Amino acid sequence: MKVAFLIYDEFTLLDLAGPIEVFRHWPGAESHYVALSHAPVRSDSRVTITPTATTESLLDPDVIVVPGTDRPDVFGADDPLAHWLRETAPFARWVTSVCTGAFLLAHAGLLQGKRATTHWAYRAELARLGVEVVSDRVVCDGDVATAAGVSAGIDMALTLLGREAGDTVAQMTQLGIEYDPQPPYDCGSPEKAGDVLTRATRSFISAL
Repeated sequence: MKVAFLIYDEFTLLDLAGPIEVFRHWPGAESHYVALSHAPVRSDSRVTITPTATTESLLDPDVIVVPGTDRPDVFGADDPLAHWLRETAPFARWVTSVCTGAFLLAHAGLLQGKRATTHWAYRAELARLGVEVVSDRVVCDGDVATAAGVSAGIDMALTLLGREAGDTVAQMTQLGIEYDPQPPYDCGSPEKAGDVLTRATRSFISAL
């Protein structure tokens, strides 16, 4: 079972790290960090990852994980990463995204006629690409699974792990990583945060 984590400059670190931690408990899974070249790739947190494969060398992943970025406008239909997705996705068991990684799936044509989610601040933009955008934290539609913003990647990975390796493995993984969220504030979605905080946060995100 080859799990391909697609990486590119300025990807959001937790989008990647959450699913990595979950999928390393997937029996028989092999993690591959795939980029356009073998050159080190720097995340938006300035943590650097060295790719283990390139888009030319890994063409048969079973699972694809696409993290997001603060600048999803860098993606386009002609993006070489979108081209790789179009070539490999038809043969994968699952194609997934976290946060704004959904934009790369959309540009690759993988969200046509499908329901999907993304970070709340980018839902309208994703919908303009012809995607049926919903506010759910995790959406599975056919062989495509999308997660909402950043931390939702853990939920998505546990969902897939349960489907593929069984509920018990997923439950043991959740317990093993002590994924038991008890945040100090109850404002993790616009619906909970209210209009004032949501507007301020939208401006904060735009300034990053």
